[in-house]
Amino acid sequence: MHEELIKREIFGEIAAHLKAEEITVITGARQTGKTTLFLQLKDYLIARKVKESQIRFFNLDLINDLFALNNQGDFIKFLKEELKREDFFYCFIDEVQRLENAGRFLKGIYDLKLPVKFVVSGSSSLEMKAKISEPLTGRKRIFHLWPFSFSEYILWGEPSLSGLLKEESVSAISREKIMGHFFDYVIFGGYPKVVLSSSVKEKIDVLNEIYSSYIEKDIVGLLKVKNPFAFAKLVSMLSAQAGGLVNLHELSSTLGMNFRTVESYLFSLENTFVISLARPYFTNARKELTKMPKVYFVDTGMRNLSVKDFSPFTANRDKGKLLENVTASLIARSREGTLNYWRTKDKNEVDFVIRDYFGGIIPVEVKADEMKRPEIPRGLKSFIDKHQPKEAFMVNLSLQEAVKINNTRIKFILPYQIPAVSL
Repeated sequence: MHEELIKREIFGEIAAHLKAEEITVITGARQTGKTTLFLQLKDYLIARKVKESQIRFFNLDLINDLFALNNQGDFIKFLKEELKREDFFYCFIDEVQRLENAGRFLKGIYDLKLPVKFVVSGSSSLEMKAKISEPLTGRKRIFHLWPFSFSEYILWGEPSLSGLLKEESVSAISREKIMGHFFDYVIFGGYPKVVLSSSVKEKIDVLNEIYSSYIEKDIVGLLKVKNPFAFAKLVSMLSAQAGGLVNLHELSSTLGMNFRTVESYLFSLENTFVISLARPYFTNARKELTKMPKVYFVDTGMRNLSVKDFSPFTANRDKGKLLENVTASLIARSREGTLNYWRTKDKNEVDFVIRDYFGGIIPVEVKADEMKRPEIPRGLKSFIDKHQPKEAFMVNLSLQEAVKINNTRIKFILPYQIPAVSL
């Protein structure tokens, strides 16, 4: 199956927003498929009787397109000329952060109330926030495009299995097939071009290309990094300790880098969608901001490239870290990037705590083991005793069952069922 035939899970939500007057903003890392999504949206519009002459595309990675949008006044003139031929059209702008003062540029045009619907994309939330979000307050809605989720991945790998992912129980044969695909997904990640590559060598080559162009060039350029070697080493160190606590003072000392610089780089890696930071769960928000976060990579394939280890999951020495990392990624994409963990002074710990805006919480513990019977770790028991959640989850490699402790229902689930963990 070709990439353009794989409909992203967020597609319907974005397509529905094409009817809204406000600007549709799509963020996401390089190579997550934003340009392909644009083409799918074009096909969607044409299927609904929108003429091709009513759709305009600008890719600001291309010098000519960037030059065409260089002058706001001239671009407004162009739009008005086009509107003499069509009474309404859609304007897609890819990598909009390339525009200087992109937010003010679009705000000025939007406020003219021309019959033009803007759909724009960008690869850095730092630049998007600075250049787009603030100037466009009240004039835009933001959607985030992640690398393929596992359900999107399976649509390519074995579509006939996709309908089984939400089933609470499937046959042993189907489960083994699904888990085999999941283990491959954990090792090579979900970047579309990687998923669609046919051989292991090609997958690794594509990951190298993404890593080189995005981390070593784009982000280094964006941050104006004075020591690219030290920055690359920082990414490598974070990869090795994925799932562990991030000690900024220790990193600063090891890298011979200023503490504030390391802090800035970490913030930037999070905001360019390379890593996710899980912060400790507290009822006191001030405490939460002062404790060490845990680091996870948005894409496990990128993490494995950085540590140079693509060993099969079942034989991988880091399989516990990898399963925890992919759990973090799948939870973050369904929770708008919010990740928390729980740890006490007496060393009780829960890998993740999901919470909503109304006080509801769900603890999630991850074990890269084939469990034969329900076993509740001490940390999870302690969390349940203290916080009394209605539900808790144990991610493991074999057991599907539910047990109850007091009023808390604990579900033992397989890794591919993680998206079902929601409030």
